[in-house]
Amino acid sequence: MAEFAEMSKEELEQAKEAADNEYEELKSRNLSLDMSRGKPAPSQVDHANGMLKEMTEYHTKAGMDVRNYGVLDGIPEMKELFSELLDINADNLIVGGNASLNLMFDAMMRLFVFGAMGEKPWGQLEKVKFLCPSPGYDRHFTICETLGVEMIPVPMTKEGPDMDVVEELSGSDESIKGIWCVPKYSNPQGICYSDKTVDRLASMKTAANDFRIFWDNAYGVHPVFEDVKVKNILDACEEAGTKNRAYYFFSTSKITFPGAGVSLIASSHENIKEIKKIMGAQTIGYDKVNQLRHVQFFKNAEGLRAHMQVLAGCMKPKFETVLKYLEKELTGTGLAVWEEPKGGYFVSVDVYPGCAKEVVRLAKEAGVVLTGAGATYPYKKDPKDSNLRIAPTYPTVEELEQAMELFCVCVKKAGIQKLLEQTDL
Repeated sequence: MAEFAEMSKEELEQAKEAADNEYEELKSRNLSLDMSRGKPAPSQVDHANGMLKEMTEYHTKAGMDVRNYGVLDGIPEMKELFSELLDINADNLIVGGNASLNLMFDAMMRLFVFGAMGEKPWGQLEKVKFLCPSPGYDRHFTICETLGVEMIPVPMTKEGPDMDVVEELSGSDESIKGIWCVPKYSNPQGICYSDKTVDRLASMKTAANDFRIFWDNAYGVHPVFEDVKVKNILDACEEAGTKNRAYYFFSTSKITFPGAGVSLIASSHENIKEIKKIMGAQTIGYDKVNQLRHVQFFKNAEGLRAHMQVLAGCMKPKFETVLKYLEKELTGTGLAVWEEPKGGYFVSVDVYPGCAKEVVRLAKEAGVVLTGAGATYPYKKDPKDSNLRIAPTYPTVEELEQAMELFCVCVKKAGIQKLLEQTDL
């Protein structure tokens, strides 16, 4: 297909007419699809329904009744499973509830109220800033915005955040207190951090003594096409002499049930001790029944990995459908570029600059709800109005085919219109 930017005005007007006609035909189908969030499909969560069978054993190996009070940091069996799965020392992790997001917010709040390792609480500081690799996860940005943390976008590269920018900023400004990281199959681009990136994050000089890496390994066991190995940030920090720098987060929300998952926060021994001390005032312990239920279902890390292969089989045709339509309809147009993730939950598409909001509007008008334009940037301000996040996991393949057909037409329609406007300048 010819690149639209090279077309004459007459050719663009002809292309616009064709796109308009195609759009109106698709609009007449009265579609009703929501692709705005990365949710597992019902057919996907069904694979974990065996976990809901009646429990006949309520005791840990040590004899503790999980139906009763006790155990602040998680039952030993759940900690052992996570330890084996993620290669983290069981003594260095705390098991939480159904959402790692809750643990992230709590971690941030503790820093604001109590500080860390004797440093001044962030809530007493005039300014707190965070580095935000962008495009990134909108809920990370929401935490910052809620707490009044100033967000500084950092460009992403094929190996993770641009470390030249990260090192320069974090090393020169004491008010920069941390960075958000989704290190494996990042949200939304599906980028996996290189070993070099991980090592630089661990070893870099920071102006703030209490600089913290919020390491959200949400998709750490979510391969679709290829399982990529990413270096453990906790190991890297230990090697670099910055063992207190990183908080590591993980959950089973997209492994079993988003409504009944199990999460964790892991860090150095010193950080975990500090966290547990404050947690002791907050809770007597998270849902131990659910923890034991997970252990009984998976038995061990190998059982969980086998389950993830089943889920990968569910998701692969959906990702293939998205990539097929992008390749077929938009290759060579100059109207879009996209990432081909090896795993995770999203496909990131950069449409023609200045067109993302219009694509979302057009799609919604025709019955398909996309993630809002700008959602992947701090303050919802995409400087190029270009990035869009496609969430293929929830719809069926048949629904995805309809949605992607419409999506590609919307990209063409918006892009051609923008080019026509530019020819008139």
